[in-house]
Amino acid sequence: MRAQFRFRIRIVFTVIILAALFICGRLYYLQILHGGEYADKADRQFTSSSSGIFDRGTIYLTDKDGMLISSATLATGFLIAINPQTIENPEAVYTALATVASTTIITHDAFITAVGKKSQVYIEVAHHLSESAGQALAAQSLAGVQILRERWRYYPGGALAASSIGIVAYGSGDSLVGQTGLESRYDDTLVRSGDSLYRNFFAEIFSNVGNMLVDARDAREGDLVTTIEPSVEMRLMNDLEKVTRQYSSKESGGIIMDPATGAIIALATYPTYDANDLSSVNAALLGNPLVEHVHEFGSIVKPLTMTSGLDAGVVTPETTYKDTGCITVNAAKICNWDLKARGVIPMGQIIEQSLNVGASWVATQLGQDKFRAYFTTLFGQKTGIDLPNEGHALLSNLKTKEQVNYDTASFGQGIAVTPVQMIRALGAIANGGAMAEPHLVRAIRLGSGLERPLDWSTTTPVFSASAARETTKMMTAMVDEKLANGKAKIPTMSVAAKTGTAQLTNGQGGYYTDRFFHSFTGFFPSYNPRFIILLYTDDPHGVTYASETLDSTFLDLTHFLIDYYQIPPDRGVATTTTVAG
Repeated sequence: MRAQFRFRIRIVFTVIILAALFICGRLYYLQILHGGEYADKADRQFTSSSSGIFDRGTIYLTDKDGMLISSATLATGFLIAINPQTIENPEAVYTALATVASTTIITHDAFITAVGKKSQVYIEVAHHLSESAGQALAAQSLAGVQILRERWRYYPGGALAASSIGIVAYGSGDSLVGQTGLESRYDDTLVRSGDSLYRNFFAEIFSNVGNMLVDARDAREGDLVTTIEPSVEMRLMNDLEKVTRQYSSKESGGIIMDPATGAIIALATYPTYDANDLSSVNAALLGNPLVEHVHEFGSIVKPLTMTSGLDAGVVTPETTYKDTGCITVNAAKICNWDLKARGVIPMGQIIEQSLNVGASWVATQLGQDKFRAYFTTLFGQKTGIDLPNEGHALLSNLKTKEQVNYDTASFGQGIAVTPVQMIRALGAIANGGAMAEPHLVRAIRLGSGLERPLDWSTTTPVFSASAARETTKMMTAMVDEKLANGKAKIPTMSVAAKTGTAQLTNGQGGYYTDRFFHSFTGFFPSYNPRFIILLYTDDPHGVTYASETLDSTFLDLTHFLIDYYQIPPDRGVATTTTVAG
């Protein structure tokens, strides 16, 4: 009997403890995690009964220490609505409103027209008033004027990562939806319905406990936690602006990525826009050129050609060829950038001296079928990056039989790819031969405070590790010996890099002789890379080669990242050796 009694007491105590834990958890959920939202619900005396308050999840950047920084959130304030039927002195009312809401109210003429619509009882005339302005107007109790609670999308960083974060706007109906960037790609995750505070509590709490009870994917609503590092993003944006302004370029862009995981640390273009003020923004800026637009990148493609040749076994680092300066292929002339012949030289010099004739020679050794297979694997499919409207590479030249198309593709002309496709492909060299999946969102943060990590672990093998390493040696030698005449070498850190200069197409089947697209890529430490960088500037004025426009920007970014992340040195001054290829 006593044993049964003790057993019953234990059951009762267990139930009491579980109930207490549930109540504590629920209180934490309601008061701590969602206290602000319930405060908004309690403030309904300011809210129109015909519409709910706009609600949407937050988008976070992640600093190097793991702290979350809001980049897209909600601002709270007031809107002004009028009832034309009860306004007796429109001029006095407008003066009172304009005194407080001078930058947000409609024009005087539009206001007078609105007051004249006596058949209506509700017309909104101003939005996005601050708390203090709204409270001040409410205190005046103006006849025919309503001060209503309002929330809207707010981007604390302004232009910071604007093309990646995106914007919200009214869709086909009367709802605000994501239109570009992550706002669009993850719209289903960010959108919140009116009863979101009451749903999926258990789903969120138990979804990360081995997924035994509820699949985490059923809890759709949440915040986005991105891989973008705000300080690095800001530095990249500033550098791109400097390049664009200095050389009057049409556009400049850049990506900084972890080649092993595909996590994008920074992604920016200039010119850009401030998502908080779209009134005068050119609609063309609202997309993301790094994902949507294709370019002929020039000589940064040569490392891919070289690695393909090494992987296929048609060349080795010791293989030599006779460089004649110019060759004729299918009646077309292909020349080195300086028209000079180098004589009999090893493979490494193709990368170090950026020789078009050498890249063409490697393409010939590969043959059309193998060359096409490698480049189709590298660029034939979209990357799957979590941004909308990703573009397709233009590889039609590789479907022809003319060898000249393969020769020009070997040094980055005649084929066009997106910047994100390019960094993914080059990342295969940095990552031991495998392409990672580029991405911006690392986790969904649920209302419970728990995070559901996203799986980006799939990789695409392209090259052998040995082939990737041999090309890395050549790219490292280029930095140590050729870049800035050897002055770019970092004694304590190996850096692999390549410049690219491509002629711009003239729209008539040919190329300009005095207009160029400059690109630059590099990764470090060379043999265990923490970051890979891709930079470009489109149609810079007064210069010809990418080494004139982008090498200093790349080197400055490299030094910044080494210092900011305190990346340990991988070689010492006394023991440094330079591999010629």
